[in-house]
Amino acid sequence: MHLDVLDLRQFYYRSALGRAAQKVIRTELTQMWPEAQGQMVVGFGFAVPLLRPYLKDARRVIGLMPGPQGVMPWPPGEKNQSVLCEDTLWPIETGHVDKLVMMHGLDTTEQPTALLDEAWRVLGPGGRAVFIVPNRAGLWSRSDKTPFGYGRPYSLSQLESQLRKHRFVTERTLSTLYQPPSSGRIWRKSAGLIERVGHSMPLIAAGGVLMVEVSKQMAAPTPTGLSETVKRPLRVLEGMTKPVPKPETA
Repeated sequence: MHLDVLDLRQFYYRSALGRAAQKVIRTELTQMWPEAQGQMVVGFGFAVPLLRPYLKDARRVIGLMPGPQGVMPWPPGEKNQSVLCEDTLWPIETGHVDKLVMMHGLDTTEQPTALLDEAWRVLGPGGRAVFIVPNRAGLWSRSDKTPFGYGRPYSLSQLESQLRKHRFVTERTLSTLYQPPSSGRIWRKSAGLIERVGHSMPLIAAGGVLMVEVSKQMAAPTPTGLSETVKRPLRVLEGMTKPVPKPETA
């Protein structure tokens, strides 16, 4: 079930905890994708807080927001680049997207299979996508104070398996958002330290979200017919004498 866009906006733009989460996840994303020069970048769900770094250099940036969630104008104070759409019917031509970011999309949709099919459709050959979901083992999926406490949490193996079934090739995986989902002043002041410690000891601390980067690899077309041109056709009757006409009799 998709969350309401007003609740998502309130969390990510108007709460200290939401702004901290936005900063951590966006930093990880920009380390994966430092730039998108001349590319088409699309976000689905509520991914727009992560897309601002690409507005300057990308050829096009679009924020797709699902109908049950609702839509808001984005980016604030600029020409709107957000669109309301169905989970499984995006207003984008096939194979035109270079980079796709999905947050609060796969874990909240009621049609995950059809949604992943649509993501595959719009990506161009070699295109990249990052799926961001609540970590089943993390604290954030257990708290209803954040959007990651709703929807369907995943383990890394579950997410990779689902993406693999839809022909995506995993390129990189990581866990992040190690700080607890609390607005307490002590936790806010120590958030940076907790993130650094979590990244250095991922086996001890479970991050609140999983981020999996995948690519769309197209298989080479299967050749039909002979793979090589026959340079010298086989002459079955070569070397045989030509038939001599039978002499006519009087």
